[in-house]
Amino acid sequence: MNRLGTPEYPISVGSMLFTLVDPEQGYEVAYNRWYERDHFYGGCMTGPYCFSGGRWVATRGLKDLRFPADDTNAVARPWDRGSYLAIYWVEAGHHGDHFGWGADQVARLYAAGRGFTQRRHAHTALYDHVGDAYRDDDPVPVELALDHGYAGLVTVLVERVEGIDVGELEAWMLDEGLPPVLDGGPVASCAWWMPVQLQEDMTSQAPMDLGTPPGGSNRTMQLFFLEDEPAGHWDRFVDYGRRVNTSGLATVLFAAPFLATVVGTDTYTDQLW
Repeated sequence: MNRLGTPEYPISVGSMLFTLVDPEQGYEVAYNRWYERDHFYGGCMTGPYCFSGGRWVATRGLKDLRFPADDTNAVARPWDRGSYLAIYWVEAGHHGDHFGWGADQVARLYAAGRGFTQRRHAHTALYDHVGDAYRDDDPVPVELALDHGYAGLVTVLVERVEGIDVGELEAWMLDEGLPPVLDGGPVASCAWWMPVQLQEDMTSQAPMDLGTPPGGSNRTMQLFFLEDEPAGHWDRFVDYGRRVNTSGLATVLFAAPFLATVVGTDTYTDQLW
């Protein structure tokens, strides 16, 4: 496993928008097309300093792999809520430039009739980039991950135990926690993020409830990028969750696999429930 330091090139990711949403049943195709052909661009990608974005989907079969599958799940309540995940990278140093624009843009789009009310957010929140770990010595950097064409994504939300120093948990992750997940398999990288604090200024104008809150600075959202579909390698993440939970350092509050959407098609819209 390899952890890179300062990026070699001047463009680096600083923050992300993470938005996990369900269409209402019966509106799956309409939602997919609205989001992909309008909102993905008009609501995010055309904004300043948003340099990359990607969409992912959880079929019914993938939802059934999630854990914890009860009310301790801090992202999806109930635990199987959230079918489509969209992720966007914002350039470092320009968080306010983009999300200030985004807060106003959403209001403009809805006023112009370019919203979609037949949807429900499971978890939409802003996160700051903290670090990355890679399988390879010369990896695809996280800045390119959403454009690389990875087949799968796994998201894991970890909550640090009260009294545990963030450095202690990070050292355990790098030395013990992450290597068995990354080494010798299709998991190419892990990028981790902390919730943006006081993000209400940039989300308060949303035209609907945004779902579960991001939580405090003791939480870390991890994104694992896979070169293969995640279901066939889920045992790596089950083992990882067990090891995190028994480490005495942290607890897994959400682990969920996703497939990359097939852009320009309605693939998977009939497999959500």
